[in-house]
Amino acid sequence: MFQRFFTELRAARVPVSLKEYLMLIEALEKDAIPSNVTDFYYLSRAALVKDERHLDKFDRVFGHVFKGIENTGEAIEADIPEEWLKALTERFLSEEEKAKIEALGGWEKLMETLKERLEEQKARHEGGNKWIGTGGTSPFGHSGYNPEGIRIGGKGRHGRAVKVWDKREYKNLDDSVELGVRNIKVALRRLRKFARAGAPDELDLDGTIAKSAREGYLDIVLRPERRNAVKVLLLLDVGGSMDSHIELCQELFSAARTEFKHLEFFYFHNCLYESVWKDNRRRSNERTMTWDIMHKYPGDYRVVFVGDATMSPYEITHAGGSVDHWNEEAGALWLQRMTHVYERMVWLNPTSEAHWEGTPSIGVIQKIIGPQRMFPLTIAGLDGAMRELSR
Repeated sequence: MFQRFFTELRAARVPVSLKEYLMLIEALEKDAIPSNVTDFYYLSRAALVKDERHLDKFDRVFGHVFKGIENTGEAIEADIPEEWLKALTERFLSEEEKAKIEALGGWEKLMETLKERLEEQKARHEGGNKWIGTGGTSPFGHSGYNPEGIRIGGKGRHGRAVKVWDKREYKNLDDSVELGVRNIKVALRRLRKFARAGAPDELDLDGTIAKSAREGYLDIVLRPERRNAVKVLLLLDVGGSMDSHIELCQELFSAARTEFKHLEFFYFHNCLYESVWKDNRRRSNERTMTWDIMHKYPGDYRVVFVGDATMSPYEITHAGGSVDHWNEEAGALWLQRMTHVYERMVWLNPTSEAHWEGTPSIGVIQKIIGPQRMFPLTIAGLDGAMRELSR
């Protein structure tokens, strides 16, 4: 069924790769979600759909492939004592004995009978043909045999159970885990405003039909590829305590370069001062004045600071506070100027949010730019930051 799902998505022109399909299968094998259709729908959509334009196609294929598969109805609430299901012996039956054991006759009868057994049974049972227990021919329990039973606990030996109930431990999916370039790209796509630009490489089917009918011969009409027209100014903290976050910042930088056609980036150290730079190897000789940036890139740019904001508070609040040069004006003043020019601005912090409250300099920067503008550099944090920049 899953292979059919994959092939039908491809047939519907949803660009699903084999790698994404295998990632979905791996998530299912590791029990990443509860066993119900709703959770599987959201998991498969997150794993397989990279572009919102394909959501309708995905929904149609999903509904077609998994039509009729529903969550089991009303749950039977009961705590079955563990000692009832403790297998002291396993029942081994001959083929003749197995043939004499009758099934109850379908799902409805099984569930109805189980409900009755739960109400009636008062003690552990082993080796019988009626009660919930182990090693018998009852339809309920484990380590025995029944041609159409419900395995409760234990491990399947015959593979004949029509339903399995077993206690499993699940962990909530952790949205604080950094998941790589592809997942960062997906989060960044929330900040999109499409325009057509670049080389014409998409087939305009409606235009082709109309023009061919008008001209009397086949005339292929192409249109420019859609590109994200949002303009982003990325300011990256480098050096010092940021060295431990290099890999994550590289992933973010790589994803941003791919997702945003209009992206400008500069580096700074610890706090923004009077100048920034493009090349860390030439930062002593080739700097760009912060004033020039604010004049060159207008207020419709979205500004994204990336830094751990971990430093002495004096580096922010005082002239001369910088650790590598004498700054005539406090970094706080430059941050305030940025907030006046750019209405849409966020700060992505790669340190764990649990440590923010204990770091005074983070509180200082939050007070300057606004506490609602700082987000952790996680998938959930990126999602919140993109929402903020989209306002």
